[in-house]
Amino acid sequence: MKRRKLSYFSLLLVALLFVGCAERKVAVENRVIVSIAPLKPIVESILGDDFEVSVLVPQGASPETFEPSPRQLRELESARLVFSTGLLDFEQQLLHRIARNEQIINLSHGIDLIAGTCSHAHHNHADCGTDCGHDHAHHHAHGIDPHIWCSPKSLGRMSENAYNAIAREMPDSTKYGERYTTLCIKLLELDEEVAEMCRHSSRATFVIYHPALTYLARDYGLTQLAIEHEGKEPSAKRLAELIEHARNEGVKHIFYQSEFPASSVEVICQDAGATAVEINPLDEDIFANIRHIVTLITE
Repeated sequence: MKRRKLSYFSLLLVALLFVGCAERKVAVENRVIVSIAPLKPIVESILGDDFEVSVLVPQGASPETFEPSPRQLRELESARLVFSTGLLDFEQQLLHRIARNEQIINLSHGIDLIAGTCSHAHHNHADCGTDCGHDHAHHHAHGIDPHIWCSPKSLGRMSENAYNAIAREMPDSTKYGERYTTLCIKLLELDEEVAEMCRHSSRATFVIYHPALTYLARDYGLTQLAIEHEGKEPSAKRLAELIEHARNEGVKHIFYQSEFPASSVEVICQDAGATAVEINPLDEDIFANIRHIVTLITE
């Protein structure tokens, strides 16, 4: 009698564990992960509320030095889809650390990438705004500038790549195609708005500490002047050239990212008669963020 009773409770325990595991499995399968915050609104615009979309790199952390925790690696392993730029160091490393890496979607396919040894220390020359110097620390995807999400034109292709991956994963759903069409219209409007602001502005040059707006500059005829060069402060000669160029171009704002101190641009601001402005290229609301940055450049 005791043995039969024990067997009954043992079976009940196994059944409860099985149900618990099944519930956890469903919750995990309904998770979609994006590597950085600016990718979230793109993916969410297509998926709607059907999936929980979480961001791998937490707010305030730098993608340059980010390392996923063991818990995050487990979540990545079991996520339905993982969307990445495909260009950041830690994204490349995930391909070797996750067994099911076929669910990692590289959103940079089809984008005309800017070559060079670009990193957290990459630099754009004043004459073209697109050439990158040598890196002293972190290299992105064999020397490719990773900041593709800062240009509406690049976001259009990234959105197409995201939709194609979602359509392959869930081919029977038509609502994702409808949402993707709505997203395309939104991005086209942003593209036209940015192009219009740049076309009608007398200012086509901007100064920034770390060159995170390379694709924006290239796609809309702007010139990016970067203060940082090879992870080092500029030489006295380079600093003088930047100040003179900023004065000649009537630059009103000099940008620095939130991970850098305002002091990194103070000298140039004082001598060029410009104002230091903090920007965050990793802001989740990429649409409003691009509008804000372009307004500052062109006003």
